[in-house]
Amino acid sequence: MSAGDNPYASSYGGQMNVSANYGGAAPADDLIRDTTTANFSRDVLEASRQQPVLVDFWAPWCGPCKQLQPIIEKVVREGAGRVKLVKLNIDDHPSIPGQLGIQSIPAVIAFVGGRPVDGFMGAVPESQIREFIDKVAGPAGADEKAEIEAMLAEAKTLFDAGDLAGAADLYGALLQADPENAPALAGIAECMIAVGQPDNARQALASLPEALAADPAITAVVKKLDQIEEARKLGDPAALEQALTQNPDDHAARLNLAKIRNVEGDRQAAADHLLYIMKRDRAFEDDGARRELLQFFDVWGPKDPATIAARRKLSSILFS
Repeated sequence: MSAGDNPYASSYGGQMNVSANYGGAAPADDLIRDTTTANFSRDVLEASRQQPVLVDFWAPWCGPCKQLQPIIEKVVREGAGRVKLVKLNIDDHPSIPGQLGIQSIPAVIAFVGGRPVDGFMGAVPESQIREFIDKVAGPAGADEKAEIEAMLAEAKTLFDAGDLAGAADLYGALLQADPENAPALAGIAECMIAVGQPDNARQALASLPEALAADPAITAVVKKLDQIEEARKLGDPAALEQALTQNPDDHAARLNLAKIRNVEGDRQAAADHLLYIMKRDRAFEDDGARRELLQFFDVWGPKDPATIAARRKLSSILFS
């Protein structure tokens, strides 16, 4: 899957927009932007104190500039934040290139810590741009992986706190750089589910390559979607509660209510209903309550507090 084919969106506004194209221009204040003489200090000097900034000096009449820009923009986006790219039109803003002694274009100057540290001229090949970024920002690898893991962790924290907009934006930023990042794909789908769009989430995951679709993060979301679809057919939870009031050992009603409470997000209640069935009748539906609880664990994840608490109770039932 290429970035341009990615159906996911990083924007959120009550409804998750799934039609954005990650192959388009980066949003302002993101990895790539244009600057002016007035904003050069903010966009380049100050920003380079946080991460390396490449400044592309160009002009509309410059043929090699037009060759270089799509290549350098592609490499910068794929870098997922290792560097930023700022473009300055020297026809409109000649004073900065004049001060830096830029005499021919295209010219790319790297700024680190508020100072120019390196550069190159001409429409160089993609491999040379990658080598230049490695030289300025350090080789891609462990640091980049750690940054991706940190972004995923932050997105999960935002999601758990109910900040779906912030979570979706972070997942979207990761997918812009790596359209086949399975945890980010799963995270975007989870955001869609959380705003009441399970059908959109299923559609978004339906066309993934086979290897990617088999990733545990993706399969967990697909199972969750299956649970949501099944719960839609299980009837009114109030009626099921009433049935249990009249007969607490109506295990079929309790199993259905557990499935509904699960998709509603009340994981403790869902687990407790299944554990109750296990205590009363392990033979019900051929130990169906235990098998359903294990399905819940697959979706919740091994580190979820509800999984940990229910596993303890499950163990006490199985081994008492």
